[in-house]
Amino acid sequence: MSRSAAAGRAPLWRDRTFGTYWVAQSLSAAGDSFAYLAVPLLVLQATGSVAQMGVLTAVAGAASVVAGVFGGVLVDRYDRRTLMIVADLTRLLLYALVPLAWLAGPQVWLLFVVLPICEAAGMVFQVAAVTAVRNLVDSDRITEANGRLQATYAAAAVLGPLLAGVVAARFGPATAIAVNAASFALSAAGLWLIRLRPVQVDDGVVRQRPLAEFLAGARFLWRQPVLRALTVLLSVFIFLTYGFTDVLIYHVTHDLGGSEGTVGTVLGLAALGTVAGALLVAPLRRRRGFGVTWIGAHTVCGLAVAGVGLATSVPAVTALTAVYLCCLSVGGICSMSLRQEITPDHLLGRVTSAFWSTHYALGPAGAVVLTWAAGRYGVPAVTLTAGAGCLLVAVGGLCTPIRRAGAEPAAGQPGLRAAPAGGTVG
Repeated sequence: MSRSAAAGRAPLWRDRTFGTYWVAQSLSAAGDSFAYLAVPLLVLQATGSVAQMGVLTAVAGAASVVAGVFGGVLVDRYDRRTLMIVADLTRLLLYALVPLAWLAGPQVWLLFVVLPICEAAGMVFQVAAVTAVRNLVDSDRITEANGRLQATYAAAAVLGPLLAGVVAARFGPATAIAVNAASFALSAAGLWLIRLRPVQVDDGVVRQRPLAEFLAGARFLWRQPVLRALTVLLSVFIFLTYGFTDVLIYHVTHDLGGSEGTVGTVLGLAALGTVAGALLVAPLRRRRGFGVTWIGAHTVCGLAVAGVGLATSVPAVTALTAVYLCCLSVGGICSMSLRQEITPDHLLGRVTSAFWSTHYALGPAGAVVLTWAAGRYGVPAVTLTAGAGCLLVAVGGLCTPIRRAGAEPAAGQPGLRAAPAGGTVG
């Protein structure tokens, strides 16, 4: 699109379709933050074990990875908006079971049933949500749209944990999960009001078995040097950080003597870092390029993770977690935007699911190891080790094509196509 045409467009926040989608997902994100805090607190309250928290995180993560294998195939075959609505309604019903069952007393076993299914549905939703951005805005606005979405999600996540901490302290963590369940109803209602632009279809594509179609996305991912390097390095990074939230909650409650409300305050204020990262990512990428931005973000992530376990006060833990989330947001939006920009629309769901399934595959094992080690050797030793590993991931980026990646993808690469304008509100 020419600069004059781009200048004549209305600001993104005035796009009615994008705005409706934006509000719906922000409400859902606010509810998610309740479960983000409440589920670990439920387990810790019932069992007192950080290792048990890690096992639940691992089981849920494994279900998410398995769902990711076929999630992209579903997203590329079927209507993306419908899949997102079905995923919302599924999570609404299942999460609603938890507070009802808790009326009869702690039912930890139920979490091992509900959470994996909800995480699987959530993975399908996330793949569809990422690909939907391509069907909402022009390709040159993808990074801006992702930044705005992530900033708003993070802003909702600031209030979410704060409120979740208050609700959990006053009424119990099960009630906080009930609030999360209600948020999925609001998200589904918002999605019902919009219509996405039709997916661009390659007429030469022949439908194959689901596994073969998933492998088509994986092959595209592996043939792109930058995406291949990102997948490998992020697999290591996820292994090192997947259980970070569980360790953080344990550190605040066990080592620093904080309450449920304290944990909510820490996570809520730290989420301001995600807001900052989402707002900074677009200008940083334009000025410094993809490689410098991504590598720099993961370098600071490693330093922040190492510092959390050494911090001996709640304010210090909060500040370091905010820095970590800021840089995590910058790196994540960069890699997500790059995939959206250089992947053909008819492959985007499968490439996204292949990317997530691959680099999240080690996450469940990482959560078990991280939380077990925190209980056995203490949080400082674990976070120092994890932080050092994150620094090695950043160093690895310097030795791959990531280092040379520019601010924008090369428009002349085969298979690239710009996405037309977004959809309509219906």
